Parts: sequence; C-alpha cells; structure tokens
Amino acid sequence: MKRLNAHIGFVGAGNMAEAMINGVIKSGLCDPAKIWASDLREARLAQLHETYGIRTSEKNSHVFEQAEIVILAVKPQHMDDVLDGLSSVLPQALTGVKLVISIAAGFPIKKIEAHLYPPLDQDAKGLLPIVRVMPNTPALALAGMAGMSGNAYARQSDMEKARAILEAIGKVIEFEEQDLDAVTAMSGSGPAYMFYFVEAFVQAGAKLGLRPSHALTLTLETMKGAARLLEETGEPPAELRKKVTSKGGTTEAALTVMERYGIKDHLIEAVHAAAQRSKELSSG
Repeated sequence: MKRLNAHIGFVGAGNMAEAMINGVIKSGLCDPAKIWASDLREARLAQLHETYGIRTSEKNSHVFEQAEIVILAVKPQHMDDVLDGLSSVLPQALTGVKLVISIAAGFPIKKIEAHLYPPLDQDAKGLLPIVRVMPNTPALALAGMAGMSGNAYARQSDMEKARAILEAIGKVIEFEEQDLDAVTAMSGSGPAYMFYFVEAFVQAGAKLGLRPSHALTLTLETMKGAARLLEETGEPPAELRKKVTSKGGTTEAALTVMERYGIKDHLIEAVHAAAQRSKELSSG
C-alpha cells in the first residue's frame, strides 16, 4: 500500500503519536493536511501544527468525526474516559468505515468494544473495526517493532491499513490478541532490557579504564553489528556465538561467568515476569 486515501486522526498527541505522524508524513503515506490530532495541551497542538503542518483540535470527538482512521494514543489510565467521550457521538459519526487503532498498553479489545459498541447495531459495528497494537519506543527513531491484532470486524483491508501505518515507523507482525502479552514482554518492554545491558557494558568499560564515551560507542556499534550479522546471515544466534568463542579464549572466559550465574535462565525468567504482568494489567 503506497498511499492511504484517508484522513488519519490521533486522539492524544504524545511522543508515540508524534513518531507515527512523522513516519506517515516522511513515508508519503498521508498528506499533513489529512492528519488530525487532539490533546488537552494547546501548546503541544501548536507545536505539532508548526512542525508538521497537521490540523489540530482540543476536542477528541471532533477528530473522531473527521477521520476515517482513528489512532487512540492516550495513556491506558485515560482510555475509559476518552472512549466514553467518543461513544457519545456514535452512531452519527459513522458515515462509512472508521478504523480504530489503539496503542494503549494493557487495554484489550473487549474493553474498547464495551465502550464503543453499545450504541451500535450489528451493521454499524461492522463499520467500526478495531485493531490493537503494541508498539515500542524505537518507533521514535523510525525503528520500531510492533505486534497487532484485529477484532472480529477487522477485515484484511483494515489490517493492511494498520500495517502500512506501523511500517512507516518500523516493522510489524500480526498476532492473535492472546499473544500480545508475550509481544509486550519481548519488544514492548524489550528496549529497556537493551538499555540495561548497555549501562552494564559501559560501567564495565569504565572499570577497565576506558572513557565512558568510548565504552558507549564500543557497546552500541557492537550491538548494531551483531544484530546486522544475525539479519544478513540468517544463522541461529547460538551458531554465531560459537564462531566467536575459541577454546580457552577471552569470549569463553566471559561466557563461563555468565553460565555460572545463570544469566540466560534469569533473562528468560525476567521476560516471563513481564508477560505475566501484562496479562494481569489486561485483565484488571
């Protein structure tokens, strides 16, 4: 899909919304004049209008009415109130298909449906498909990794539109909604794990006498290079690890310590803990 012939509305104008606005404009997916954003902060809306040339409104309902694709980009704790406000203009706001995309973490599709579908009959529900998305913060650098899942009314064309928007800020994989807790644990929270590792490596380099700036550069370039090697060779990470690990060498010395302290097992346990917490938040 090269171009979306639709108005896109962002309910909420935080960092992730801006990343998506930036991405869809840079990719040529949508003209700025067809993009709307709403927020309670007048200064924030003015800044987005000045930077990107988009249209803005302080009323969520106005953006909801104007757009054929509505992206819910508010914090999870505000979703109930925001959805109640949007439901107040239904069904009159449905003049055609209106795709709703939510990026609110831990807020399942059934909760969105519980707010938006009561005023609608069966035919009208078919005009309001819902796609839930779990993005991550590297989207701010157009290097995001997202998972998405559609509800029963989301057709293939709806999923393709959501995919096009998400691919403007990185990559996306379609999942069953029940798998989004695992996606949250892997890629949603994942950047924090990577930053944690970088902190440790920089501290290690400093203790070995390196400048922190040099230690950071060594760490970042090594991470990027390793990721690129994984992508380009297609080899399993275990095989690439073995190719770096010589018998009795420096890498083996480091890996022996990691194995002694069960680093891999603890990492797996940590990701499982994140998935469990995501599940708890979704069901709360």
